[in-house]
Amino acid sequence: MKKNAVLLGKGVLAGRIADWLYDNEQYQLFCVVPNNPCSHWTLRLEDWAKEKNVAVIDSGRAADVPPGTIDLAISVTYEKILKPNWIARCTKAINIHNGPLPEYRGVNPINWALKNGETEHGVTIHEITPGIDDGPILTIARFPINPAVDEVIDVYERCINFGWKLFKELMPNLWTIRPQPQDPERAHYYSRAVFSQLGDRSFFTRAESRKKLALSK
Repeated sequence: MKKNAVLLGKGVLAGRIADWLYDNEQYQLFCVVPNNPCSHWTLRLEDWAKEKNVAVIDSGRAADVPPGTIDLAISVTYEKILKPNWIARCTKAINIHNGPLPEYRGVNPINWALKNGETEHGVTIHEITPGIDDGPILTIARFPINPAVDEVIDVYERCINFGWKLFKELMPNLWTIRPQPQDPERAHYYSRAVFSQLGDRSFFTRAESRKKLALSK
């Protein structure tokens, strides 16, 4: 019997995972939960789902997924915090995070890594817990970056590719692998409240950031 899956979020990586789930003999993609409001700069899960006749939760709220046990929930750049009672519905819930954990919890991890002058970044797949990006790690990939030349979009595209590779490697072992707890001593969390501190790393390129910052003054 196929395991039912719910996919939440947006973007190219979410689309690749949607295709993988749709074609896989072990999973039934029950529905997708796109971000709401939607993003127009990247793939929208609702567009993908309507082409495939997969159910869409148009509200973007995980709470609106029909009642019942969810075997697997996958979050890919989903912008809402999942509530404990919803997580409890899931036999397994995982998040693909565009940053190395526990060092870069929260939002805009790529932007902050470049702002902080890091020479290494990463992608982490972890179990979802009621906290923010603090769940046990299933797999992680780290790769070099160069803040002197890399734009946010450059590292973002690498994250998509590394995230896709990690996902395909993880899935055959997902139900048997033992996740590793994060080290809280190394943890750092970035919230939306400190977005303004990113300066010229606020958006995909420094030129775009400077233009938007100038217009906002």
